[in-house]
Amino acid sequence: MSTFPSTVLCAVDGSKESDLALRHVVDLVAGREVDVHVVHVGLVSPWTNPRTMSGQQVDRLRADAQQVLDGQVARLRELGVDPSGTHLRMGRATDEILRLRDEIDADLVVIGSRGLNTFARVLLGTDAEAVVRHAPCAVLVVRRDR
Repeated sequence: MSTFPSTVLCAVDGSKESDLALRHVVDLVAGREVDVHVVHVGLVSPWTNPRTMSGQQVDRLRADAQQVLDGQVARLRELGVDPSGTHLRMGRATDEILRLRDEIDADLVVIGSRGLNTFARVLLGTDAEAVVRHAPCAVLVVRRDR
C-alpha cells in the first residue's frame, strides 16, 4: 500500500501564495498517476447573507470567482498538469474546501497561507489553519519566503 496521495485537492484564491501552492502540486505529482482537483471558493461574507443579495449581485460574485478559478487552472496547465476536476464553490472557504475534500475523498489538501500575524490569527483565524485543524487527511500549507 502506497502512502503517496492518489487524489490531491489544491485550494486557490489567486494570491501569490496560491500560485506557489500550484507549483508545489506540480512538483509533488510529477511523473505520478495522481488525480488533481482545484477549488476556488467565492467569498460570501459571514456578514452577508446570500439570500438578501439581488440576483445580479450573486451572479457578479460567481462570475468574479469563476474568473479567479479559470486563471488558476490555466496557470496549472501552463505548469504541465491538467486537473482531473475544477470546482467553484460559494460560501465560507473552510467549509467548502472540507466538504469537497469529503466528496472527492482527497488524500492531501494543498493550500497557501498568507501568514497573518498572531494578533489577526487570534481574532479572525485563517482558512489554512481551520483546514489543518479539521481535515481528516494530510494538509500541506505553503508559505512564501519572507
